[in-house]
Amino acid sequence: MAEHDGMPVEPRLRLLGISKAYPSVIASDKVDLTVMPGEIHAVLGENGAGKSTLMKIIYGVTRPDRGQILWEGRQVDIASPLAARRLGIGMVFQHFSLFETLTVAENICLALDGSETPAALAPRIRTVSAAYGLPVDPDRLVFSMSVGERQRVEIVRCLLQSPRLLIMDEPTSVLTPQAVLTLFESLRRLAAEGCSILYISHKLDEIRALCDRATVLRAGRVTGTANPREESERSLAEMMIGRELPECRLGPCNAGEPRLTLDGLSLATADPFGTNLHELRLQVCAGEIVGVAGISGNGQQELLRALSGENRTGTKGTLQLMGRDVGHLGAAARRKLGLGFVPEERLGRGAVPDLSLADNALLTGYGAGMVVRGLIRFNRVRDFAREVIARFQVRCSGERAVAGSLSGGNLQKFIVGRETLLQPQVLVVAQPTWGVDIGASMLIRQALIDLRDQGVAVLVLSEELDELFMISDRLVVLAGGRLSPAVATRATNIDQIGIWMSGNFAPLAQTDSTALAPA
Repeated sequence: MAEHDGMPVEPRLRLLGISKAYPSVIASDKVDLTVMPGEIHAVLGENGAGKSTLMKIIYGVTRPDRGQILWEGRQVDIASPLAARRLGIGMVFQHFSLFETLTVAENICLALDGSETPAALAPRIRTVSAAYGLPVDPDRLVFSMSVGERQRVEIVRCLLQSPRLLIMDEPTSVLTPQAVLTLFESLRRLAAEGCSILYISHKLDEIRALCDRATVLRAGRVTGTANPREESERSLAEMMIGRELPECRLGPCNAGEPRLTLDGLSLATADPFGTNLHELRLQVCAGEIVGVAGISGNGQQELLRALSGENRTGTKGTLQLMGRDVGHLGAAARRKLGLGFVPEERLGRGAVPDLSLADNALLTGYGAGMVVRGLIRFNRVRDFAREVIARFQVRCSGERAVAGSLSGGNLQKFIVGRETLLQPQVLVVAQPTWGVDIGASMLIRQALIDLRDQGVAVLVLSEELDELFMISDRLVVLAGGRLSPAVATRATNIDQIGIWMSGNFAPLAQTDSTALAPA
């Protein structure tokens, strides 16, 4: 028991010997954890280390097989999220738990157990979201929101419950740097008021800046504790992965012919909360990575849907793939021309949660020898899925594992690996390392660089500026549905890109599409 001003202080939460096993894996193995009032406590570990399982046990989503949970010195049985909320425990999930056909206010009303109507909640939502620097419109339908905007809803929903213990699972994975700083100020204020915070993040700079203590998990076991402020990012990473941290190697760019061309692409969105695209001009050439920076909600969703073929463009010549006009073609036809695509939403668009990894591989790989004369070659499908699992170090029980059973980071590795090994001519990737641990992030980034070195044209949309500077040959910014000029990564810096993210950039002077290619 700790002391405060000479008086003993009871821990807010204690876990004693918590264990949870599934048929193919031990998710938690005799875990002990103590969180004090007003403490910001990090839980670190690779994807699949058991962090999310442990948080779900605390929040009542998952029942432990063994062990005790003590809440403010009293043993409790947290049988459900409702029971957790009644104790004063709130949780922001990594995978969003929102109903897409409901408004923001309706979703938050459900989380508050219907104690207020959506109309009555709306003013509180506006006030709290503005106070914490996470503005959301309570009347907006969730299906129309980007990943970053949905993340804000999750956080605001939790803050409205005035929790005594706040669990945050990758809360900043798709927030802007400015929003992250504002959120940190709010979390420090909550901690100063006595709220305890359990914080899961793979962004080690955040852990060092925010957290008082850190507990490290590996393969479901506690392998150490640390004061993050006394550690470097590298030392924390090596504690997590148990080995030396890998690094990315980006060599000189040898760009070839244009593979993906936007030549005055404009597209009106049917979503009343969406962003229209205005006169987008860009070329992505063979053998280069072009990074697209920007704050969520500035046209990223609309651009991705236009590129993938989900939304078709009517004006001839404004969208070209491999030298062909493809604005009128659907997703399947574009894949046949060599387009690979990694959406920002893993579950639902990137993978079907209830299907096996092998079946998910078939959904986009059917053109790579997995289907011949209308017949599925199941051996080929299984072999391909196994190759993805092995090469991208996906932690799962095998190719028959259901996609929804994987941790977020492991599912992301599988989706990126699947699209990479299909050997596309052009690869469009959104948020490639969202919620992925640092070791896996480096693996994914190096895989994109390797594709580029093989002559693939790669377009990466990411809100991680450090990531874009690490892997991109050129950068553009998407703001308000408009693209900034393209600039060589080595010729700019994070401050300049940050200014452009506000929309403060001059329109491109060139109208000749050849001027849009790299020098």
